[in-house]
Amino acid sequence: MSWTKLKGHNHVDQMEIVEPVLSDRVRAQDAVTEATFSASGQLCWADKRVDFDKEVLGFSAEGLEIKIRTVVSNKAGICCFGGASRLIKKNFTFELLSDDALRIWTQKFQEYLDSLGRPKRLFILVNPYGGKKSASKIFLNDVKPFLDDANVHYMVQETERQLHAKEVVQSLDLSKYDGIVCVSGDGILVEVINGLLHREDWENAIKMPIGVVPAGTGNGMAKSLLDSNGEPCAASNATLAVIRGHKRSLDVATLSQGNTKFFSVLMLAWGLVADIDIESEKYRWMGSARLDVYAVQRIFGLRKYNGSVIFVPAPGYESYGEPLDLENQIIVDGEAEMKSDKQYGYHGPELDVKSLNWQKVDGPFVSIWLHNVPWGGEDAMAAPNAEFSDGYLDLIMIKDIPKFALLKLMTELNSGGHVKSPFVSYLKVKAFVLQPGPRTDNPDKAGIIDVDGEVLARGKGTYKCNEETLMRYDKIVIKVDQGLATLFSPN
Repeated sequence: MSWTKLKGHNHVDQMEIVEPVLSDRVRAQDAVTEATFSASGQLCWADKRVDFDKEVLGFSAEGLEIKIRTVVSNKAGICCFGGASRLIKKNFTFELLSDDALRIWTQKFQEYLDSLGRPKRLFILVNPYGGKKSASKIFLNDVKPFLDDANVHYMVQETERQLHAKEVVQSLDLSKYDGIVCVSGDGILVEVINGLLHREDWENAIKMPIGVVPAGTGNGMAKSLLDSNGEPCAASNATLAVIRGHKRSLDVATLSQGNTKFFSVLMLAWGLVADIDIESEKYRWMGSARLDVYAVQRIFGLRKYNGSVIFVPAPGYESYGEPLDLENQIIVDGEAEMKSDKQYGYHGPELDVKSLNWQKVDGPFVSIWLHNVPWGGEDAMAAPNAEFSDGYLDLIMIKDIPKFALLKLMTELNSGGHVKSPFVSYLKVKAFVLQPGPRTDNPDKAGIIDVDGEVLARGKGTYKCNEETLMRYDKIVIKVDQGLATLFSPN
């Protein structure tokens, strides 16, 4: 016996004949009708059709009745998680006609869900202090109901301070979980990555899949993941991506300064973008408008910074910069790390410096921006060509630009149009060395190095320059590991 999957459902593009695994009579809406379940997870009965992979959270049985828990859009019909429709839960029920039939159907349903490799046990980190302090509410309203419907077991840990998530993950018994989920902005994700890579068992630990649910000020990673599948940056969509269990690899950048390491997954900024991101904190009372207001202020009081950048361009980008002669490669190679036996964790990728073709660009610079994924925030497509695991960072570099051209450029950030400006150099790099210098207008004042939304280094005379930072305002070497980390992804 066979049945036809009809064209017209939003995730079916053509007629397809599928052989059913099960076929039986069921009672639905007070009428007895035929029900079928296929090897590809298609469940059909009466006028209903459900795709177990894309649409089903879970199921339960009571008496002879089976309840299928699904997700639908606010439009009619089952949602395939595409488009910008709000997602809501919807239950479908039908009744088997015997105990044997119930046992067989529930067994086949569970076997199919198990075959999808979905996570069954999750460790969830919630940052109650980030952004609008709404993460706890988002977890209760948008995350927990979906996990409960999907029969996912979870342990929740609220973070209490900065770096708490890193500390928790460093000592967490990972064998108890199938994934770690961050209900926060990008900051907790970064802490989790650093925690995993600072473990003694980092090689296995970094294979742990990580989910990102947007609940902070900067949601660049969640936006990048969901937008790659045409979905809105919403907590419900992100939670469903975790439940479905699909995964993708993510590049990780190792930032080194002597023995000090930091692992980055989002971005590094020096110059204009860093100044706006960090210094605008003094206007936090304005809410999200603070970034726009301070951006205008910084553009019309434009700063330029002395310094230089050295990089290994990806194939096709060799025309950027001037070749660095071998005698000067000590500039790059001088960061030989002393790997102490007492120092656990990953030390970063090994590069044969002298075998690579290094290029150099001297300042002054208006802005240096390195990006690992396309979106820096929900409304900033910083690097439209960035890919999650291509082994490269996207470099957006501005050396000189008229103020009004810069103002226009900043308005195009939400579409990625800024990289088309003649004042912007946009390329991909495999390795990168930042050698930051002072401001051109005042050598007694330096800049800020912003990594993944936090201050990595501050120079003299900068905003909150007396606060301690992980690294000095000095040379930083950046190397990329292709696909080192794993994320839950909608596609």
